[in-house]
Amino acid sequence: MFRKDMIGILHDQPASLHELAVLLEVHPKELEDDLHHLIRSLRNMPYHAIITPATCRKCGFVFHKDKLHKPGKCPRCHGTWINDPLISIEERR
Repeated sequence: MFRKDMIGILHDQPASLHELAVLLEVHPKELEDDLHHLIRSLRNMPYHAIITPATCRKCGFVFHKDKLHKPGKCPRCHGTWINDPLISIEERR
């Protein structure tokens, strides 16, 4: 039931892992595992996940979409000014 609640929260409304953890009052590490499982289970549902990857605001480096948590620093410029990755869920068309 917890994962189905996340579908309602993330439906057409992007949120970062940290924002979602605060909203659901859960630790981000626990929530990350649940989000990975939810993304896999969406294949059998009329929804799909849209993940906007984390980006470095200093040099523009785009991180891999599989990372749902905010990276510590950029591998290219070693800056720590990084946008959080955003997750949203939309209905399939």
